[in-house]
Amino acid sequence: MGIYEELVARGLIAQVTNEEEIRDLINNGRATFYIGFDPTADSLHVGHFMALCLMKRLQMAGNRPIALVGGGTGMVGDPSGRTDMRTMMTPETIAHNCECFKKQMERFIEFGEGKAQMVNNADWLMKLNYVELLREVGACFSVNNMLRAECYKQRMEKGLSFLEFNYMIMQSYDFYYLFQHYGCNMQFGGNDQWSNMLGGTELIRRKLGRDAHAMTITLLLNSEGKKMGKTASGAVWLDPNKTPPYDFYQYWRNVGDADVLKCIRMLTFLPLGQIDEMDKWQGGELNRAKEILAYELTSLVHGEEEAKKAESAAKALFGGAGDDANMPTTELDADDLTDGRIDILTLLVKTGLCPSKGEARRNVQQGGVSVNDAKVSEISASFTAEELSAGLTVRRGKKNFNRVLIK
Repeated sequence: MGIYEELVARGLIAQVTNEEEIRDLINNGRATFYIGFDPTADSLHVGHFMALCLMKRLQMAGNRPIALVGGGTGMVGDPSGRTDMRTMMTPETIAHNCECFKKQMERFIEFGEGKAQMVNNADWLMKLNYVELLREVGACFSVNNMLRAECYKQRMEKGLSFLEFNYMIMQSYDFYYLFQHYGCNMQFGGNDQWSNMLGGTELIRRKLGRDAHAMTITLLLNSEGKKMGKTASGAVWLDPNKTPPYDFYQYWRNVGDADVLKCIRMLTFLPLGQIDEMDKWQGGELNRAKEILAYELTSLVHGEEEAKKAESAAKALFGGAGDDANMPTTELDADDLTDGRIDILTLLVKTGLCPSKGEARRNVQQGGVSVNDAKVSEISASFTAEELSAGLTVRRGKKNFNRVLIK
């Protein structure tokens, strides 16, 4: 089985522009491909995870990745999947976020001479002359076709700014520039990027001739990753300072029964034969599959040592085994206490188990909070410095907990 056939078997491919050429390039390690990452935060999150795993798979098969960070497009903002306009970022913030991205990407792909490259589209987009761009590129785009693009439909309902309307042209220009200057012959992206990606393919054909089509191949990565980016409490980040390894582990440990094998197939590097056997698992066996998924992905992002710690902490809390020293822990100062005590609402917020005291209040009133396995039923409940010195295990719901100590 070639790498292209493996991508299909893992459920990663949704649409392609020319399957035979794509298969030949990828299977023979001759693809130079790019995936774009807009630097809207200082960390990648699990919504990017599928793209990172894909880059790793293709590089292992001899293909060359280009990680494009959108320092230029980030100045505009991608309207895809949005009902409102993105917050504008300063150039300094964008530069900082791009640097953070590269450090995280290095866990997945190998950069260097003849290997993966990271490029920033600010290097060419910020130098463009507007009138020259209109003449060179604008003439290649039909406004009628652009308005029919899926990426603009949601924004059209509330009002699409002219700033955002230019995003498709800018992304298309990226592929055109990378094709000319980096030998990039393939692009990957999520379902919501299909129109933008086709725009890049068509721009190359219009500017360089129809014969260039053989080297302008576009794939569309299945956008399941878009569903993975957020939980009820916010984004799940790859930065351990934003999402600790244990919380990352628990995110994957808690995926639904219907999704666990799909995630294992798409995201882990376990052999397909082994995964096919797991497809037969039912009932309690699915919990084991979730543990495998959580361990494999935590190890990939944070390293094997952190994955073992997270696994051990989960077993200590939920299975009565393992090492509770690895449980997520919050250390409080004496200044966090009032008259030598701390109330349950403040405790829930300090531990990050609830984002606000209002949310904490609702959880207590609904019976969803316990301390040292004893349900807390009153919002006025509080705990002393002495109790904190011995350590408290605070739990919200069945799967969210934190060990609290005082320094």
